[in-house]
Amino acid sequence: MRFPFFKKKTKKQRYTIAFYNLENLFDPERNTKILDKDYTPNGAKKWTVERYQRKLDKLSKTIVKIGDEDHPYPPALIGVAEAENNSVFKALLDTDAMDDLDYGFVHYDSPDERGIDTGLIYRKRFFKVLHSEPFALLVDNAGGVRDTTRDILYVKGELNKELVHVFVNHWPSRRDGGVETEYKRVIAAKEIIQKIELIKETELDPNIIVMGDFNDDPSSKSLQTMTEGAFLFNPFEKIHIPNSKGSSVYGNKWNMFDQILISNSFFKFQKNTHSFDAAAIYDHKSLKEKKGKFKGSPYRTFVSDRYMGGYSDHFPVYAVFTFNS
Repeated sequence: MRFPFFKKKTKKQRYTIAFYNLENLFDPERNTKILDKDYTPNGAKKWTVERYQRKLDKLSKTIVKIGDEDHPYPPALIGVAEAENNSVFKALLDTDAMDDLDYGFVHYDSPDERGIDTGLIYRKRFFKVLHSEPFALLVDNAGGVRDTTRDILYVKGELNKELVHVFVNHWPSRRDGGVETEYKRVIAAKEIIQKIELIKETELDPNIIVMGDFNDDPSSKSLQTMTEGAFLFNPFEKIHIPNSKGSSVYGNKWNMFDQILISNSFFKFQKNTHSFDAAAIYDHKSLKEKKGKFKGSPYRTFVSDRYMGGYSDHFPVYAVFTFNS
């Protein structure tokens, strides 16, 4: 279901911005500094070069089609989660589906013990990186031990020469319980608010895009803290239907952990600016389980250690913007 806001104008220049959790995009090589042993040819997942290449092919073909119901061209920006290192980004962009589109990427290794990071993929034709850096998310576990979670990736750039600030997130998981770990994601929300406040010290009405796998739904305390504290709009609040629609499934419940939030500045219609047009989950039939009790849910690469050969345990999400020329 698409989430339209405004009537289409004639001769629109439209651009898609997306987010996709890639579900453990590891290369097959062992890295003794992180916990990636399972994702090697001799590991529990039997992660061979062939399986790796197959996943790259599936992901790349999906990425270039995200949002094609609303806009037929490949996304200008794609935030991603669960990518291991620079080499997997390079391999992804070298696939047949993406090689000719002149994509670049921004990635930093994070302290995550499994080595799965966030990144931003961008079409150089439309987006110019001016500055980027990772922000450490400093949270402790219940016992006072540091949780080595993913950094928040910040990228400042120009989208069609308009200045935008992008935050790509993969917030702490719910592995130890949703309620028990809620405080970590609230801390992440407050970190984003602080960074946005710093931007506002030098820009009157900045263009902010906050995307990611937040491991919380739009109605959760963390997301509400961020939307209220940073005055952000979250189109996925109305898209999420817990019993039937979301970006991932856990325990027969649809979650909307993958979201894209935007500043109110994207509701202006001034010349040479971008205006928000629509947002949706990209849940094409090719990305879904075809049969069985999980029919309709994301077609995963693995279920535990069982190889399924699918894409990801998350659907991508996207937002479409109109450039006012």
